[in-house]
Formats: sequence, structure tokens, C-alpha cells
Amino acid sequence: MKIIGIVSAVVVAALLLMSPGTVFAHCDTMDGPVIIEAQAALDKGDVTPLLKWVKKDNEKEIIDAFRKAVALRKKGPEEKEVADQYFLNTIVRIHRVGEGASFTGIKPAGSMEPIEAMTDKSIETGSVDDLISKISAHLAGEIEKRFNLVMDKKKRMNDSVEAGREYVDAYVDYIHYIVRIHSAMISAAGSCDMAGKAEHKK
Repeated sequence: MKIIGIVSAVVVAALLLMSPGTVFAHCDTMDGPVIIEAQAALDKGDVTPLLKWVKKDNEKEIIDAFRKAVALRKKGPEEKEVADQYFLNTIVRIHRVGEGASFTGIKPAGSMEPIEAMTDKSIETGSVDDLISKISAHLAGEIEKRFNLVMDKKKRMNDSVEAGREYVDAYVDYIHYIVRIHSAMISAAGSCDMAGKAEHKK
């Protein structure tokens, strides 16, 4: 499958699975990649692998927080728990700010959105086939559902004014849904083209 098809599928999945105003809490969950890697880094005493999760301007803050946490961990079990919570909250907060997202605290494992879990799994397994298959099936089902409703309402649209309005409502929802998907796909394609051109110029 071409790259653009993959990108479009992922964009469409995000469009379908999130509601307006939704901000996914992927990296502020206990089973998210930031916290998993942060816990491993604390155990090893090496902050370097974590620096990729924050902007360059925030490196010093993370390094300082990491050193304080590592030192406190050595004092005992209770101190270790406090140190871990302090550092995990610090790195997740700074990472989220770097993404332009708010931070309201670390959420328990299992809190991430299904689309995020599926996306992570594709990276872990090294295959995007299952992700694309599920997204494609979901998309096909949503389009077919709206289409069938329009066709059903169309049969009776001239029976009464109310029946006509029901048809129009279904028609508008169907058209807008397709247009939103198409716009997301075109936008993603444009972003990829621009990124490719920028990389080529280097």
C-alpha cells in the first residue's frame, strides 16, 4: 500500500474516533510510551533516552529533575515512590506542554484511546496491516450506514414536509461526512508533500 494511503487511513481514523474538542491523553497514561521509558531510565540511572521526549529548551529542567529523583530513590522505598511520582509528573507535564496540550495529571493504565493503542501496537509488531484493515472496515461501515439512511429517507421524502426534512438531514450528514474525510486526506497529503520537499532541500 502506498504511503499516502496509510497516512490517509490514520488521519481518517482520528477523524472518526475523536469528538470535536477531544485531546487524546496518550502520553499521560501509565502504559504510555513516555512513562514506560521514564521508569526504565530511572532504574538504569540514565536520563539520555528521555531527552527525545522534550524540547531542547527543556532539557536542563528534565536533567535536574532526574538527578534529584535518582538521589532521593536511594534513601528508601517510600522516598523511591515519591521520587518516581515527582519525576514522572515532571517529564509528562513538560512533554505535553511541548505538544501544545494541557496536563491534568497522570492517568491509570488502560486510559488511552483505542486508536492510540492500535497505533502503538503497529509500531511494536512492525506491521501496519492490522491497523489499516480495522480503520478501513470502520470507515466503510460508517459511509455505508449514512448512505443507506439517505436512500431510505429518499423513498419517502415527498410524503410530507417532515419526511422531506428527515431526508435533507440525512443527506447533509452524509455529504458533510464524506467532505470531512476528503478534506482530512487532502490535508495529510499536503503535509507529507511539504515535509518531503523540506527534507529534499537539506
